[in-house]
Amino acid sequence: MNAAAKCHRMQAETRDDHDDKQVATEIMARCFTPTLITHIPWEGFHFVGHEIRIAEATDCYGAVVWPSALVLCYFLETNAKQYNMVDKNVIEIGAGTGLVSIVATLLGAYVTATDLPELLGNLQYNISRNTKMKCKHLPRVTELSWGVALEKNFPRSSSHFDYVLAADVVYAHPFLEELLVTFDHLCKETTVILWAMKFRLEKENKFVDRFKELFDLEELSSFPSLDIKLYKAMKKNRRSA
Repeated sequence: MNAAAKCHRMQAETRDDHDDKQVATEIMARCFTPTLITHIPWEGFHFVGHEIRIAEATDCYGAVVWPSALVLCYFLETNAKQYNMVDKNVIEIGAGTGLVSIVATLLGAYVTATDLPELLGNLQYNISRNTKMKCKHLPRVTELSWGVALEKNFPRSSSHFDYVLAADVVYAHPFLEELLVTFDHLCKETTVILWAMKFRLEKENKFVDRFKELFDLEELSSFPSLDIKLYKAMKKNRRSA
């Protein structure tokens, strides 16, 4: 590589790094903390022209808003024309506090927010308080334990989702294979997965490799300053795979 080419590459990398940090700063700025302390701890977020208040807990991974959720919410809002949520059937897996499901609902989707049974109370509370009288379709909150009773609770014959949303569902937990089975079960050939993920350990990379055996994976955005990537995925055509 000659000197001019090296210089051009360095300039491009500098621009990419600047763009990453600029957008990452904009995403994280959507979060604000309350000026008054109340008996219920909460965080505030600005998306889709609304102030969203999320009640959190610090005793469980699923009861905290992680940066990957902010990245996914920002993407849904700023790409609403290309990834139109209006009247679409959307399911979020590992919904946690419900922020992503709330944003999808405010964008006009019919949303099913899912998580483990012990998280559903807080999830329902957040979704109800932030979507009531503000949304086109009332969202649904239901249990989904990855890999468990999938056909019973989400039968393939009658369950059709236009989008599967996921934020930070891959980390150092022992249920990665069950998560993969769940992705596979919920998706038809036309279903689009939008998945934001923070890379922490080697397990994340191995999961991505396994995931790519079943799905065509496209990286939509990367935020090195946050260690987060945003992916789009669709099921491989089994006849040509």
